[in-house]
Amino acid sequence: MKKHINKYLALLVLLILSACKISENVETPKEAIPASFRNSATEDSTSIADLEWKQFFKDASLLKLIDSAVAKNNDLQVAQKNIEAAQWQLKQAKWNNVPEFNLQVTGTSTRLSDNSLNGLSTNTFLGQHHVNDYNAALGLSWEADIWGKMRSQKKEALAKYLQSGEAKKALQTTIVANVAKGYYNLLMMDAQLAIAKKNLTLNDSTLFVINLQFDAGQVTSLAKQQAEAQQSVAAQLIPQLEQNIAIQENALSILAGGFPGKKERNTDLNAIGLNDDSSAGIPSSLVSRRPDVHFAELGLQAANAKVGIAKAYFYPSLKITASGGLNSFESSNWFNIPASLFGTVAGGLTQPILNSNKIRTQFEVAKIEREKAVIQFRQSVLVAVGEVSDALVQVEKLKEQQNIVEKRVTTLQTAIKNANMLFKNGMANYLEVIVAQSNLLQSELELATIKRSRLDADVSLYRALGGGWK
Repeated sequence: MKKHINKYLALLVLLILSACKISENVETPKEAIPASFRNSATEDSTSIADLEWKQFFKDASLLKLIDSAVAKNNDLQVAQKNIEAAQWQLKQAKWNNVPEFNLQVTGTSTRLSDNSLNGLSTNTFLGQHHVNDYNAALGLSWEADIWGKMRSQKKEALAKYLQSGEAKKALQTTIVANVAKGYYNLLMMDAQLAIAKKNLTLNDSTLFVINLQFDAGQVTSLAKQQAEAQQSVAAQLIPQLEQNIAIQENALSILAGGFPGKKERNTDLNAIGLNDDSSAGIPSSLVSRRPDVHFAELGLQAANAKVGIAKAYFYPSLKITASGGLNSFESSNWFNIPASLFGTVAGGLTQPILNSNKIRTQFEVAKIEREKAVIQFRQSVLVAVGEVSDALVQVEKLKEQQNIVEKRVTTLQTAIKNANMLFKNGMANYLEVIVAQSNLLQSELELATIKRSRLDADVSLYRALGGGWK
């Protein structure tokens, strides 16, 4: 008998020692991260994403808007509630290995059959037909974490808690970027509205001269009609831009957690400085800087923990139970100590047998989910690196486009002055003036759009690198 006991003890020790290797974790695939970004001018580890958004953005009105959005945006508040819920789940997971205590107080009364053996015995010895039982007991239940199942549950809960924080950070980077882009779009439309009003004044002046020439019989009605049509093009832009400005202000208000209303801005598009520093750092830093990539990495950690949990169910569980308290069949003797005291202790090993296929299925599914987590991490890195590379080339090429359009605008502004002077002296016809005015209007509107696009590209690069959540 002693020999068999020793064999079982040796087997149990062997199983416990092998518990450390019950599940091998899959590491984050380092080869999924490239050495550098495309279009990156430097491979320095520093990045503009290291800056807090209060340092990256300079405009006071924009900072006020972002501050309001971070504090009041409803989506961010929901994300904060998700963090709080995950925090409670993490606290619960930490208590999984703590013995479970229960207090139970019961009182029962059973009417026994007069024709049953228990009924006859009770009637004979106690002189009654009822059996009463009064019980007050403390129960303890504890499962030994031999195979690391509960440790894995804690790891999974921790990973999910950290994921909830990364989800909020990722949402905040998007909201900060959207507020900045909306604000820059507002400034662009302000600039375009000023251009449209200035061009309308210019068209009014041209139309006035053409009307005088028409009255003098120097031009036909066609010249007058074309000048009026050109004037209406500039005039139509004004209510259209005013409408878009109001809609953009409403969108910014809602994004900042408020009701639609006018948005304060104490500057114009030309006064906003462009970011000369486009330091992107190195791609490996995206894992720590960019919340969605870190979210995917934590997802792999949670998947590793799930595999460990599923694997642990293959092995026997050791559960220890104990209970003790006061028991009596008469209420008058219920608390008679020590006569009413009782206690039991039990321990047992449970090995799954018939449900092994179910456990095997759960284990295989957990491994597949882990493989999916690896793929999702790779995809998150691909998306992040692609967004950074796109933003870098936008910053570079929009600067070139702006230089070209600025030269065109300067040329057309000179052409307008010359055309008006020549037209008034009869050395140019009305068509040349109208074409010059139309070209200038379109070029100035395009220049404002490109300036806004350059600011957007700076914001996109900042967000793509993981900036905006600090």
